[in-house]
Amino acid sequence: MATEYNDQSPLKTSEHAPPAEGYGDAPPSYSESAGIFASSMDDRTIRRHFIRKVFAILGIQLLFTFGIVCIFTYSTDIRVFVIKTPALYYSSFGIFFFVLLALNCCGDVRRRFPWNLIFMAILTLSLSYMVGVIASTHKTSSVMITLGTTVAVCLAIIIFASQTRFDFTLCYGCLLVASISLFMFGFFCIFFYDRILQIVYGSLGALLFSLFLAADIQLILDKHRYSLSPEEYVFSALILYLDIINIFLYLLMIIGGDR
Repeated sequence: MATEYNDQSPLKTSEHAPPAEGYGDAPPSYSESAGIFASSMDDRTIRRHFIRKVFAILGIQLLFTFGIVCIFTYSTDIRVFVIKTPALYYSSFGIFFFVLLALNCCGDVRRRFPWNLIFMAILTLSLSYMVGVIASTHKTSSVMITLGTTVAVCLAIIIFASQTRFDFTLCYGCLLVASISLFMFGFFCIFFYDRILQIVYGSLGALLFSLFLAADIQLILDKHRYSLSPEEYVFSALILYLDIINIFLYLLMIIGGDR
């Protein structure tokens, strides 16, 4: 049984949740059992196509973003250019924020082809530029170490979240509270800057978004209490993409703090 909470919410209860049992339920006939089995097979096929589509979009996004990071890190001319043109950075932030709101708040936008992919491409371009500018302010060796660490951490989390029986999708309330606490901690760190505080803040941020990544992976795989509808492939790629980028930025704050 899969029911959506409302028309705009991408979340639904998973088909794997145990059904309610009753003494009056009669056992299904052979024909009914065959129909249930066929429906289950169709659902698994749809879910596999959905997962492939999500990770294909995510892979293209990450390859593009980290390619921009490498270019911005190794090119001295680009470093000089981004320093002289801060308006481009703030413009990219504005575009990113607007498109992010559109994809999160407008269900029709993120479900309607090709507008969903167009908006996702614009978001990827703007965020890639911002991440490239941030990476250009750090040492090349620090950025490359952070990039390799991010890949290793994210692969480990994806494998663990897909295999464990622990349901991370039930922890979104706690993760939301932790996000607010982290935001307030980062706000106060602005006024009391210290290298130790920066390391602590970066570590907490990387840990928090690692937990978000584990929960979001389980939402996509549909093996626990909650899952995402197969229509939400753009939204699914978006949340995974933002999780990984945030992990990269927080790790860069730890490793590249000596810039």
